[in-house]
Amino acid sequence: MKLERILENLNSLEKNSFLKIIDNIKACNPKNSKKIEKILSDVSYDLKNADSINIAKVFSLIEDEFAETINAEFVNTSSQLDILIDILIKDGNNILRQDWLNTLYTKELKNLKQKTQQLKTELESEKSNIEENRKRDYLIYKACVETAYTNDAENNRDCKVTNDELSILITLSQELELSQEEIKLINYIIIPPEKLQIDNLINSLKNTGIIFYSRKNNLIYVADEVVRVLRKVRKKQIADKFYRRVLKTFKVSQVNFVCRKHNIDIKELNYEEKIKIIIQEGISFTNLLGNEIHKEGTNLTEKKKVINEIWEKGLKIESSLRGVTIGEKISNMIDYFEELEKDEKVGISVEGYERLLIDLESTLPQYKTILLKAFEMPEDITLNSINLLDFNIKPRDILDILPEDILKKFIAEQALKFRGNLVLNILDAYKDAENLLIENYEAIGFRNLSELKENGLIIKESELGLKFEDVTKSIFEKLGFNVDEDLKKELNTAKNKIDVILNLGNNDLIIVECKTVKEKGYNKFSSVSRQIKSYVDTATKNQYKVVKTLLIAPEFSDDFINECDLQFEINLSLITAGSLVNILEGFKTSKLKQFPYQLLMKDVLIKEERILKAINK
Repeated sequence: MKLERILENLNSLEKNSFLKIIDNIKACNPKNSKKIEKILSDVSYDLKNADSINIAKVFSLIEDEFAETINAEFVNTSSQLDILIDILIKDGNNILRQDWLNTLYTKELKNLKQKTQQLKTELESEKSNIEENRKRDYLIYKACVETAYTNDAENNRDCKVTNDELSILITLSQELELSQEEIKLINYIIIPPEKLQIDNLINSLKNTGIIFYSRKNNLIYVADEVVRVLRKVRKKQIADKFYRRVLKTFKVSQVNFVCRKHNIDIKELNYEEKIKIIIQEGISFTNLLGNEIHKEGTNLTEKKKVINEIWEKGLKIESSLRGVTIGEKISNMIDYFEELEKDEKVGISVEGYERLLIDLESTLPQYKTILLKAFEMPEDITLNSINLLDFNIKPRDILDILPEDILKKFIAEQALKFRGNLVLNILDAYKDAENLLIENYEAIGFRNLSELKENGLIIKESELGLKFEDVTKSIFEKLGFNVDEDLKKELNTAKNKIDVILNLGNNDLIIVECKTVKEKGYNKFSSVSRQIKSYVDTATKNQYKVVKTLLIAPEFSDDFINECDLQFEINLSLITAGSLVNILEGFKTSKLKQFPYQLLMKDVLIKEERILKAINK
């Protein structure tokens, strides 16, 4: 769930710890301090008086400094922060009940105790199952951790790992190509974890700014933006769901090769189970693609070829993978997945997602068990599209966890296309054209053909303007307006062609003009204002009263907004495409059947947050 939405659901007391941390960072002159001051200038620079949207904007500007405050907590070796963060950054764990977090924490401690004992036995045994070079790496790292932790005792001080020592250990672990799981196990051989009380854990996490806790709902929230920061803190470059997507493009031999390198026992494990364990290991994504999957002696050209094939043939991404060096290619792949995670588009329509979930449950008896296990969710959770999207789990993520034989069974039952990529075939079958167009409304407005194609929409460039107009009509119809096409035909002439007429009854109209634009910020005010004035004159001559005119574009320049503010003849307001879609989403969850048009009468540039608050009262 996005930070903005979480903040809206909490009272001031539940937000205090988080706001205090941001205030402390803000007071230390962060690199984006001028941008922060600009955002908070309207509320006397006081974060507590800012709304949720602006708090989220401020957080986006101090993410690096926030990560530093989290890193500083790792010096406290008893905090078990690595264990807790590894739980919270897993897909599906960003909204948790207190008792479920306690269950996951207890389970993790039990697994850790068992694994550390096994590793300790292997390291102490002369006939170890660990490959000799790897055992040497483990012992080197273990000796360094032991020295860093115990050397304080010689000076009669409490044992701890200092910041300087921690940075050296991190560098050492990277050079030895240790996974996060290997690091964690060795660390806890030296410093065995003690079970902490759940209330103390929650308070610690809350005071660090990692979680929000609602006592009223007994729910723990971790904002999507915070999860991304925590992942970077734990050196996990992409989300598990994307890691899984990449791993599922690997050959069995490549998966086995990675497992052997990290001392993963692959006996009696199937392909899916091996992939799950590799993800749990926390192996660096850069190391995975740069070294782990390649046999010793593979040259750079061959490595690049393998990475390109994963991108083009495995992931089926049409655009070529940019980058000259291997490092650049992997970095661009990471950037791609980061942008994909931030993208709020579902891939198919929300309605299509809901139908897919219903069909999966009715067709595949084992589907729910697989999903709950993969995302570590409690059995009593409601698995609908709204809840899953709050967990940032999209349709593609659901299908990626299903084994190939189960996907084939589902395709056969639903009589879908077999040939090609099974997951993409299923997604194509559940696309809802109208809702998918609305979800891509802003991209249509920006005439972004590559983004539209990537999201499954093939539209000719010459048709984008008309398509933007059609989607605008659809949105206003969903808001309960009477989009009067007959009246539009009656009023339109060869010279004046109104895009959309909203008939309010009693001869009252709202005239809507739609503009797509390639460049940033729509700025042709003089021409569009003359155009709209002629529409108003035409309607007035035909005995209609135009109570409002609206101009919709993907974005407006500051100059355009200022000029519009000085215009009074045509009673014009501006709405960005993104704001209109967000207003529609808010309207869907309100109790209203008809959107109150009066809310569109106040602003020059329509403020969606004001409207959303009004319709959800």
